[in-house]
Amino acid sequence: MEVSSGGPWAGTGLDPLGARVLEYLVGHPSADAAAVAEAVGTSAGGAERALRALEDELLVIRIPGGSPRWKAGPPRSSLGSLLARRRSELARTELFMEQLDELYRSAAHPGAPDLVEVLEHGDEVAARYAHLLKGSRSEVLHLAKPPYVTETADDSGHRDPDRTAVVPGVRLRSVYEADGFTDEVSLETAIRGTAVGGEFRLGTRLPVKLALFDRTAALLPLHGDRPSAGSLVVHSPALIEVCVALFEGIWERATPVSLESRQDWPAPRREREAVETDERTREILHLMATGMKDDAIARVLGVSRRTVQKHVSEAGTALGARTRFQIALLARERGWLDG
Repeated sequence: MEVSSGGPWAGTGLDPLGARVLEYLVGHPSADAAAVAEAVGTSAGGAERALRALEDELLVIRIPGGSPRWKAGPPRSSLGSLLARRRSELARTELFMEQLDELYRSAAHPGAPDLVEVLEHGDEVAARYAHLLKGSRSEVLHLAKPPYVTETADDSGHRDPDRTAVVPGVRLRSVYEADGFTDEVSLETAIRGTAVGGEFRLGTRLPVKLALFDRTAALLPLHGDRPSAGSLVVHSPALIEVCVALFEGIWERATPVSLESRQDWPAPRREREAVETDERTREILHLMATGMKDDAIARVLGVSRRTVQKHVSEAGTALGARTRFQIALLARERGWLDG
C-alpha cells in the first residue's frame, strides 16, 4: 500500500505519522519498530511513539519477544470501533454546542421568541394551523398545491369546518395549483373559503405550499412532496417578508376565478339543463376529479385516450364549460360525481 498522509485519515483523529505507520502495518504480517521507522521515513523513537499511540487506540497489537514486533488489527473491526468512538464524541460535542447556542441567544435576545418552530407530526401541524388561523386579525394568504392533506376528524368521526375557518373581517386570498385543482379536498376548501368572502385564483407551477398569517407567521412543509410529514412555523421578520413577496408575485400572475357567481364562465343554454350523462362519462369525470390525467384514466377503465377525451368534451359541451376545472366543479354541483 502506498504510504500517504492526511486525506481519508483526517476524520479518525490520527496524526499523519500514525496514519503512515498503520498503512504500512496493514500491508505486512508484522514488523519491528526499526523496520517501521525505515519504511515511513522517521526516527526509531518517532516510530516507537507512533506505535504506542496506535496501540492505545486498539489499532495495532504488540507481539512480545526479544525484539517486540507489531501487527495491525483487522481494519474493519479496529477502525470501525475507533470511528464509533469518534461519532459518540462528536454527538456529545454537538449537544454541548446546542446548549451553548441556547445560552448565547438567551443572553443576546432575552425574552425573544424562537424564529422557527419545527412541527413533526400531522396532528400537531393541524392544531397549530387552526390556532394561527383563529388568531389572525387582518389577512391570511395561501399557496395551495398537491398533495393535499385530508381534513382530520375527531374521535367521533365528526369534521368541524369552523375549526379551519377565518375570523369574520379577515381578508383571505388563495392561489391554487391549476393542474391539481380537481380533487375533492381542494374544491371543498376553496368553496368554503369563497363562501366567507375569500378571493380565489388559479396559478401554474407553484413553488411551495405556504400559509401566511397577518404577515407575522408563515407555515410551510418540511418536505414539499410529503405535507403530512411535518411543517415549519416561521416567525423571522426577514423570512416573512420574503414569503410575502413570493405570494404577491404569484398572486399578480394568477388567474382570478369566482366560485360563487362564476360570471367569468360561459352560462349553459337552457336546453342543456336537462342533459344527463351515461355511466361511462360519470366514471371518467369522477376519476378526472381526483386529479388523474387522460392517459391514467384510459388505463384504469381499459379504454383509449381518445375515448376519454370524447366523453370529457361532451360533458363540457353539456355543462357549458371550457376547462377541465370548470367541468369538474359544475359536474360536482349537478351531482354527476355522486356515488
